Amino acid sequence: MGAFDFAFDFGFDADFCDNERMTQRRPYVLYALVVLVATLAGAMLARMLNPPAPVLANGTWLPEPRTLAPFSLQDLEGRPFDNTSLAGRPRLLFFGFTSCPDVCPTTLATLREVYKTRAAEGLPDFGVLFVSVDGERDTADNLRQYLQAFSAEFQGARGDAAALAPLLKSLDAIAMKVPLADGSYTMDHTAAVYWLDAKGRYRAVFSAPLTSAGLRNDLRRIAAAGVR
Repeated sequence: MGAFDFAFDFGFDADFCDNERMTQRRPYVLYALVVLVATLAGAMLARMLNPPAPVLANGTWLPEPRTLAPFSLQDLEGRPFDNTSLAGRPRLLFFGFTSCPDVCPTTLATLREVYKTRAAEGLPDFGVLFVSVDGERDTADNLRQYLQAFSAEFQGARGDAAALAPLLKSLDAIAMKVPLADGSYTMDHTAAVYWLDAKGRYRAVFSAPLTSAGLRNDLRRIAAAGVR
């Protein structure tokens, strides 16, 4: 019995081992494999370039990064402090003033506790920026002394109301002078803490009351998500 007869006897197509047809199909198989590999590689690259947003327990992650409006303040040495000064590393930004009786020192103490344990706790390498909303009374010298009581590594910036306005607006924050009966004044201001990424963009906000445990937990989530 020949191979042709054998194939028909067992119900097979006589050309089931046709090498010519297999050769013709091979380019299509290779093309499908190339498409599959390219699709998987594209998905992996997209995930790397656009990591999933972290889910924060004590804060809110913005759906998209927000570029801050141009602003111009002064640092503690009297040098210009603007948008370019925020590039290079993430920061936690907090608005306040040195005469603040409770919220400001409490928040700065919390930030100090989280900041000094950032490496041991596996947190992102971030800085802390305190922006004074009381440009009349907070000179560079007293602002420096105030921050050194919490950490010599904390940054400070100051400016008048007009200079502060673009930054406040970009972060949906407020600051206003409130006259007191004795003729002096205090400042009402937003008590939230803002997360700025290494490009100086607004990425997340943590509302009061702030705890060191809650903030550490959320910063771990930011680190785990791989966002910068």
